[in-house]
Amino acid sequence: MSRMGDVLAGFHAAWEFESDSVRIRYERGIRTPKLFQSLGERRIPLRALSGVTLTPGKRGTVVLRAEPRPGADPLMEAAAGQLKEGCDPYRLVLPAERAVLAEYYADELRSSLPADDGPADRFLVPAPEVPLSFKAYDGKASFDGKTVFFRWFWTGASSAKWKAGDQSFAVSELSGVEWRSPEVFEGHLRLLRGDVASPAQADQDPATVVFGLGYGPVHESLPFAAAVLAAVRERGAVAAVPAAAPRRDPADIAERIRHLGELHQAGLVTDEEFSMKKAELLAEL
Repeated sequence: MSRMGDVLAGFHAAWEFESDSVRIRYERGIRTPKLFQSLGERRIPLRALSGVTLTPGKRGTVVLRAEPRPGADPLMEAAAGQLKEGCDPYRLVLPAERAVLAEYYADELRSSLPADDGPADRFLVPAPEVPLSFKAYDGKASFDGKTVFFRWFWTGASSAKWKAGDQSFAVSELSGVEWRSPEVFEGHLRLLRGDVASPAQADQDPATVVFGLGYGPVHESLPFAAAVLAAVRERGAVAAVPAAAPRRDPADIAERIRHLGELHQAGLVTDEEFSMKKAELLAEL
C-alpha cells in the first residue's frame, strides 16, 4: 500500500490511505451531495472491497471508484442499487489532469486488496451512528439503536395507521428493512418482521413510513435504514430490549385528542375506537 497518510483530494471528498483501510472524508460545501454531508467521514476496511476502477468522467474528469463487496456495507445493502451515480459514496471524481496520480493510487489499492472478494458474511463497514430520526410524509421515524419508533402525523397518516396507533419495534422483532428511494417512485421505509405479512400498500402498513416531496429524503432515510439493518444483523450478540416510550407533552396530548374528536365526528373513528384511543392518550400523561 502507498505511504500511510497519503491523501488524494477530489471534488466533494478526499481519500486518506491507511495500512488496512481507506478513510473517506466528505466535504460540507453547498454543492456537495447531501448524503455525503450526512455521512461526514467513513472508514472503509480494505477487506470490505472487491476491486478498484478508474474511468473517464464528465466534463474533463476521471472517476476513481472502490467496489464494495456484497454484504460488506449496510448503507449499500439498504440502498439496493437505487443511489444515483452522483451520490455513490465510493466514487471520487478528480480533474482529468490528475489521472496519472489517480492511476497510481488505483494500482496501489488493487495490490493491497485481499484475495477474497466474494460476499461478506457480516458487515465490515461501520453503520451510521444512532440515535437517528427523520420526518416521513405520514410520520416521524426514530431509532435509538434498540427500538424503532413511528409516530404518525395527523396530516399524512392513513386512517389504518391512525387506528393502529403509534408503533414501536424492537430490533429483536425485525428480520430486515426495505428502503425505496423517494427519488425513484413511491418511496418508503418498511420494517420486515420475519413471517409477518405486510399489506401491499405502504400507506396501509403500520410497519412502514411513506416518503413524499421533501419528506424522507435520501440523506436522512437511507442512513436510518442502514443503521436499523446493521442492528438487525448484529442482534444475535445482545438481546434487544424495547425502550420505554417517552412521556408526551400535555399540549401534544390535548391536540391529539382534539384531532381524534374531529375524526370521530367525521365518522372515520367509531365510538368504541374513540373511547379506547382517548383513554390511551390520557394514560400517556
